[in-house]
Amino acid sequence: MPEKPEVVTVAKSLSKKIVGKKITKMDVFWDNILEYPPKKEFQKKIVGQVILDVTTRGKWILVELTNDYLLIHLRMEGKFFFRDIGAPRNKHEHVIFTLDDEIEWRYHDVRKFGKMVLISKEEAFSKKPLVELGLEYDDPTLTKEYLYAKLRKKTLPIKTVLLDQSIIAGIGNIYDDEILFLSKISPKQKANTLSKKKCDEIISHTKEVLSKAIEMGGTTIKSYTSEEGVHGRFQDELSIHGRKTCPICHRDTEKIFIGGRGTYYCPNCQK
Repeated sequence: MPEKPEVVTVAKSLSKKIVGKKITKMDVFWDNILEYPPKKEFQKKIVGQVILDVTTRGKWILVELTNDYLLIHLRMEGKFFFRDIGAPRNKHEHVIFTLDDEIEWRYHDVRKFGKMVLISKEEAFSKKPLVELGLEYDDPTLTKEYLYAKLRKKTLPIKTVLLDQSIIAGIGNIYDDEILFLSKISPKQKANTLSKKKCDEIISHTKEVLSKAIEMGGTTIKSYTSEEGVHGRFQDELSIHGRKTCPICHRDTEKIFIGGRGTYYCPNCQK
């Protein structure tokens, strides 16, 4: 599943290709991708709007339009392709935006889990889904005091809690493993037992890992790539996720499941 670095990579790529273009038509072939508003209203509102900017919030892509925000969540395997008008449609291309330069911007999603929301600029940050998100990894108010306070009532494993998008937005399974490994924290440890010092280490390594991953274009894992022909390079830098041996103590790593998520860690270094 694309996490913050992959989403940022997609947004940067889209920005180069669609900013300044007008949406002249929208075709939808799988209605469930449209979370809000209903299909006909969605199409009526978005046609004629100009794309002004492409940014991110958590794992959401924010496409700023003339009057609204188009919010896109890629979920498991969502990605975008660009085709000439009239080019044959792949069966996994479920939403097609025709742009005024006679290019079709196509949303491709094999598993059909992605979501799109069209919401006014006035409401975008005060209503779901964005209002539910926690701090960004690079937010100056993301401090050890903030994280410590958020963890005090959390009895779940820290691995699970770091995936909670209402605390820190954008961390997913792969980077969760990396952050905990670098912080020398067992993914099984209860979140409310962590000290402020450990909270500080988590924040420091979150910034380090996500910044480096963004710089390297994210991580290409299994079937996910951020764009057609584009592969992230951070998978070559992963310290623990997917590794059979620990790069520090050289002992065998373990793969366990916490909250249903495959989790890699070193039992020796992360006691």
